[in-house]
Amino acid sequence: MTQRRVVRSRPAPPAVPWTRASQPVTDTSQATIPQRYPFNAPVRLDLDARYAELREQPLVRVQLPYGEPAWLATRHADVKTVLGDPRFSRAASVGRDEPRNTPRQQETGILSMDPPEHTRLRRLVAKAFTARRVEELRPRTRAVADELVDGLLAAGPPADLVAHLATPLPIRVICDLLGVPVSDQDRFHTWSEAIVSTTSLEPGLAQHYVDNLLAYMGGLVARRRVEPTDDLLSAMVRARDDNADRLTEEELVTLAAGLLAAGHETTVTQIPNMVYVLLTTPGAWDTLRDRPELVPVAVEELMRFIPLGATAAFPRYATEDVELGGVLVRAGEPVVVNIAAANRDDSVFADADRLDLTRAVNPHLGFGHGVHHCVGAQLARMELRVVLETLLERAPGLRLAVPVEDLTWKSGLLVRGLVAMPVAW
Repeated sequence: MTQRRVVRSRPAPPAVPWTRASQPVTDTSQATIPQRYPFNAPVRLDLDARYAELREQPLVRVQLPYGEPAWLATRHADVKTVLGDPRFSRAASVGRDEPRNTPRQQETGILSMDPPEHTRLRRLVAKAFTARRVEELRPRTRAVADELVDGLLAAGPPADLVAHLATPLPIRVICDLLGVPVSDQDRFHTWSEAIVSTTSLEPGLAQHYVDNLLAYMGGLVARRRVEPTDDLLSAMVRARDDNADRLTEEELVTLAAGLLAAGHETTVTQIPNMVYVLLTTPGAWDTLRDRPELVPVAVEELMRFIPLGATAAFPRYATEDVELGGVLVRAGEPVVVNIAAANRDDSVFADADRLDLTRAVNPHLGFGHGVHHCVGAQLARMELRVVLETLLERAPGLRLAVPVEDLTWKSGLLVRGLVAMPVAW
């Protein structure tokens, strides 16, 4: 993806005191042979047992399919530090052979920025995703969910939950918010796969999809200049045209395309993931059907429990020597994190490998942490809650229409998810 990525030097922040005084700090970056990573191909929504072993050790050196070796963090505390401590930089990946799962160097716009550049862009869109603004979208989202469930039920069992509900709902919501014609969904949903693809698309086709997405969004930007409306894209165009120092044209188009793609891709995947877990965990669906007031808590627990990411991505580079997890990470070395492993850390979550739909304290990292915490987290939460509430009310007897072994899972993507999910009721 072609886009401007600005990196400016800044004074090094003060060192953070190291708290694990009882754990010796080791410098093994030169002596350790990196382990191949990911360790295994993902299986359904199972979390590799290797992560439980790794959480008992310091950081480990790994080699992703492409790029230079990296440290892998799996503990909750270490992952939070890497994601939240300014001594670990995303902008420092610019110009480096960063660890990655795809042969192409995919520039990621705002995801490759540090403050203040990151703050400048995020501030332009953050107001559209506040809890208050998202709550205003809830009635419309519920109406869309009811309409789509009507179609699901009318299709008769077996009906595909992915095609009838999980895919169209997030697309329609983000289209309404941004001001994108939902009639174009087949085109931009296809192109958006390039954003989450590792090997599902060959590099030339992936770049072609990215170029198409950017060209499409550039055309919408031009249209909004002539015909402004009350949507996020028009607000971004006004911000650009009123003060070009706040947003370049390239940043405007790239940011809008990223919001469109990221604003629906992960939720499209997570809806069937959550339903799958609820239907395959004994008693889980019945618990929510009998106690629908638990849905908000259940969504947080499902975000913790489900290993949405198929692998680690978006490395952070140490800007100075940092002691982390009992290991000395040298300045200039990259660290990747596995959020799913951190979300199963039993030093933070009691009985971490068990789905607990009543878990009251849940500091999960399912939406990330730090400055790159998902800007659309509140929107995703609302959509997931609405979908579950609607299904529990409209299809209380929901069940899988095929054996678990017959379900087909996506592959070659940064995220795990189902290709289709036949259900009955």
